[in-house]
Amino acid sequence: MVTYLDHAATTPMRPECTEAMLPFLGPRWGNPSGGHALARDARRAVDEARDVVAACLGAEPGEVVFTGGGTEADNLAVIGAVARHGRVAVCSAVEHHAVLHPVEALGGRVVGVHGDGRVDLAALDAALDAQVGVVSLMLANNEVGTVQPLAEAAALVAERSPAAVVHTDAVQAVSWLDVATLTAPAHLVAVSAHKFGGPQGVGALVVRDGVAVEPLLRGGGQERERRSGTHNVAGIVGMAAALAATVEQRGETVERVGALRDRLADGLLAAIPGCTESGTRSTKVAGTCSLLIEGIESEALLVLLDRKGICATAASSCASGAAQPSHVLAAMGVPRALAYGSLRLSLGWTTTGAEVDHALAVIPGAVAQLRERSAVPVLR
Repeated sequence: MVTYLDHAATTPMRPECTEAMLPFLGPRWGNPSGGHALARDARRAVDEARDVVAACLGAEPGEVVFTGGGTEADNLAVIGAVARHGRVAVCSAVEHHAVLHPVEALGGRVVGVHGDGRVDLAALDAALDAQVGVVSLMLANNEVGTVQPLAEAAALVAERSPAAVVHTDAVQAVSWLDVATLTAPAHLVAVSAHKFGGPQGVGALVVRDGVAVEPLLRGGGQERERRSGTHNVAGIVGMAAALAATVEQRGETVERVGALRDRLADGLLAAIPGCTESGTRSTKVAGTCSLLIEGIESEALLVLLDRKGICATAASSCASGAAQPSHVLAAMGVPRALAYGSLRLSLGWTTTGAEVDHALAVIPGAVAQLRERSAVPVLR
């Protein structure tokens, strides 16, 4: 049995997505920038997909810019806004690297968060002034699932830096939150198809009417000169189909998966001594179970889980062959030693009760096995 608990990394494609894409991988293969019938057919498909994406995200069709994924959308928002308007970029310390790295490369300002992972609004307020051109705050965190107070942050920006635009990375939020409503205060909204049952390699950036960003890619002038390059027609059509299905089914999915997440988290917390939950569950999206386990290294745990058919990840990355603790957990004040024992279990639209049962049966034993090898005492 394979238990997939890594939906925050990528999700299985929805059947609606696959069905919508197939014709554009075969007979409807035209380039939408052309003028003949085959090209016009592709163009209509892109325009219809744009209408669907816009409606689902609370935007106008002309505000939707199709991109090669969430990273490009985030980079276009941050780098494009600074390049067009100048001034300084600001973001929180728990942003995805697709935001954090561009802000740092541009010499921007990074503000701290509280222990639950939510941005410190007082610190944000202190970082705002007339020199700020763009403020980026993700809607839901990719590691611990924390939902940020976007409306409150946007109100601060409007008061303290009225010339600045607000960008939100909503990549992890689409499956769980009413993105159309919650991102209304933002001028720029980034999403990625493969996080909600669409294909990999396609995303979108909502650029509100009246807001301008300098393009990262120049060439044929597609996407109203905001993102040049031949459209990924199949990917765009698939993204629209997956997004529509996600929005239609979101209420049921949140209720069902939220209950499974709670059962998984509560079961592991009860079965594993020295196991705590990172962040505050009440402020997280329904699919995220983020744990800190004393006395182990998560990389070793992931190897054992993989052998047992459980796909999971740690809230950390590997750089230059040396394991580095998560910058998100570090910003939340998690001690470095404990951060090395992090485990991210992310559920999604395909998650079943049987998968949760499998995880509950396997993970405590794997942790115990690692602790026996290390002989490190753990406080109960």
